[in-house]
Parts: sequence; C-alpha cells; structure tokens
Amino acid sequence: MRPVFVLVHSPSVGPSTWRPVAERLTAAGHRARLPSLLGVGDGEPPFWPRAVSAVRDDLGGVPADTPVILVAHSNAGLFVPVIRAGLGHPVAGSIFVDAALPAATGATPVAPGELLEFLRPKARDGGVLPRWTDWWDEADVAPMFPDQATRRTITNEQPALPLSYYEQSIPVPEGWDDHPCAYLLFGPPYDEDAEEARQRGWRVARLPGEHLHQVVDPGAVARLLTELAGSLV
Repeated sequence: MRPVFVLVHSPSVGPSTWRPVAERLTAAGHRARLPSLLGVGDGEPPFWPRAVSAVRDDLGGVPADTPVILVAHSNAGLFVPVIRAGLGHPVAGSIFVDAALPAATGATPVAPGELLEFLRPKARDGGVLPRWTDWWDEADVAPMFPDQATRRTITNEQPALPLSYYEQSIPVPEGWDDHPCAYLLFGPPYDEDAEEARQRGWRVARLPGEHLHQVVDPGAVARLLTELAGSLV
C-alpha cells in the first residue's frame, strides 16, 4: 500500500506554504494530506497537544492501516516525535524539510535562547508577537516568495502567536526515531540541522533556495519528496 504524504506546516505560518506541493503530489498520482495547524497557539500552554490533534483529526477519514510519510517544514520538525506517537496510523518514514530537529530523547525547546532574546522585545498586547514575516527586514522576506499574490496569501494566513508558544518545550518520546528519516535542505541557517541529520545516519538531500522554496519550485520539491520517500519505505 502506497503511503500518504502528510505535509505539516510550521505553526508560525499556514497550510498555504504546502498547498502547491500537495497539488503536484496529487497530480503525480500520490495521496497527500494538508492538515491545518492554525489555532495551535490559541489559549494557554501546553500548545503541542493541539498540533498532534490537528494532524490526527485530519487523518480521521484515512483507514487506520494506511501508512503515512510525515513531512515537516521548519518549526514543525520539532513536533514529529509527538505527532508520530499520537497517530493511529503507521508512520513509514519522516522527512524534515529545512526544519529544526528534535532531540533524540527528553524534550526540545521550540526556540533557542538567542531567538527568545530576539523575540521578547517584539511581544505586545499581552505577550502576542507580530506575524512571522513581520519579524524580518524586507530584504530578507521578499526573496522567499515567487510573486506578490503568493506572498499576500501566505502573509494574510499567518497567525500572531504568543511569545509563550516559543517559550515551550516539546516532549520527545524515547525511541521516536526508530523509523526511517531523511532531511531536505534548502539552505542556511538549517545547514547545521542537515549536518546533524547526516550524523544521525539519515539520508540528506539539498535543493538550493530560500526557506519557503516549496512555494517557489513546488514541482522540484515534490519530486525530491517522492524520491526520498521511496528510499525510506
């Protein structure tokens, strides 16, 4: 049985960051799911159980014996261990795409100390942060998008997350990485994560681009995901 690709976006953005790739995978004859993690940052911490529920609920109509490939971008990489543990479906493999890596065991902070120091002065209105693309200079943001229409769609979809989202740690169930994993790198600053993935014995591929390269060249990203998934199952 061919696995279903489950494209998990970072809670800092929205599912539109994966939609072009989902469309390419579907056109190529694969099955793809695009769970929405919008709303994960609502309410009080802990936030990570909402991410698990969002993915699990999205797979509610997929037969329980259907294997899945978890594909996590950016910050969503930290949720892979708890998502895998919380699903009722067998996980045939996980692919991290320009993503932060969870610890091998214990717990993983969502944001390292230097990022928290960068974010704390930006919090307003009871600890709410600006949208992710508003953190950075225009010179850094503009190259991530192929056109203004795509930029508007992704920008308008972004949630304003609380600072407490980035202050949380996500538990890492022991043995979460006992299944095949791979890493797809677009570029800095995730080259260090890619190197760590290589040291863990994972297959690592590179497709040079900016952090949202999946909306710039979704066809190439879909092809590489298919290739990496084929090497995992």
